[in-house]
Amino acid sequence: MIEKKEVTRIVEEWLSVKDYFLIDIMISPGNKIVVEIDHAEGVWIDDCVDLSRYIESKLNREEEDFELEVGSAGIGQPFKVLKQYQNHVGKEVEVMMLDNRKYTGILKEVTDEHFSITVEKKVKPEGSKRPKKIQEDLTFAYNEITYTKYLIRFK
Repeated sequence: MIEKKEVTRIVEEWLSVKDYFLIDIMISPGNKIVVEIDHAEGVWIDDCVDLSRYIESKLNREEEDFELEVGSAGIGQPFKVLKQYQNHVGKEVEVMMLDNRKYTGILKEVTDEHFSITVEKKVKPEGSKRPKKIQEDLTFAYNEITYTKYLIRFK
C-alpha cells in the first residue's frame, strides 16, 4: 500500500512554490488516493491537473498501481485546517457545537486556540414594545465544535 507520508511529502514539494495549501490526503484500500487542496481565491482545474501529473511522476505504477483524485476542499464543506478559517475572516459561517446548538455569523477573529464570530440577535430592552437587533461576539475553542463551514446564501 502507498504510504500517506510519501504522498504528503510529494504534495508539499509541489505546494512549496505555490500559494495553495493542503487540506487533506486520504488513501483507501486499493490505493485510491484523494488529495484536497485550497487557495485563498479558489482552486483552478489547471492546477489540479498539474498537481495530479506531479504526483504521478513521483510514484511508480509499475511497483504499485493506484487511483488518483486531486481537487478542492469543496464549497460548503466543513473546514479542516486553520488556514481555511483564516481565509474566511469577514465572511458568513455556520458553526455547529458538540451539543447541536447552531450559530450563524461573520467570522471575526482566528487564532491557533479559538475563533470568534459576530452574531445578530434580537433583544427586547426593558420598557420597549419591540425587540432590537444587537450584535454579539461569540468565541469558540476548536474542540467545542462539530464543524464550521462557509455559509452560502442565494438572494
